Amino acid sequence: MGAALPVASRPAPRKPRSDAAPIINVTPLVDVVLVLLIIFMVIAPALEHGERVELPTISTPDKVQKGKLDPVTVTVGRSGAVYLEKAPTTLDALPNQLADIHNREPDRRVVLKGDGMLDYQKVRDVFALVQNAGFSGVSLQVEKRGGGKDDPPEETN
Repeated sequence: MGAALPVASRPAPRKPRSDAAPIINVTPLVDVVLVLLIIFMVIAPALEHGERVELPTISTPDKVQKGKLDPVTVTVGRSGAVYLEKAPTTLDALPNQLADIHNREPDRRVVLKGDGMLDYQKVRDVFALVQNAGFSGVSLQVEKRGGGKDDPPEETN
């Protein structure tokens, strides 16, 4: 017997193409973006290391002066703890650490952040240590009185 050859069939007629555009559901994307936004809003305040400091307020701040380099930050917390660039230090070690920074970068400024509820004498002692380290000027960081939480802290020389 002979082999049966398949009979060529005609292709099925194609349906006319419709002009319907695909609909993209963006609701899951918006949900993910909003969740990420909330996560970053909750995490961002915790990213600043060191002790939380409530800055004193003033009513007429000086104009903000930008230096060539970022300032050295010395923080005095409510408990009296002293921080140099967010790293805990002692009053005995602070002058040597500041002198080292001043020798490496003499143009750098110093910003002193002291808690508003702290005894003035404690902040004044740290201020004197910073001045004696050889820096040309020391700025005190304060918040503008009556300003909202969104206003950046002001510096006064």
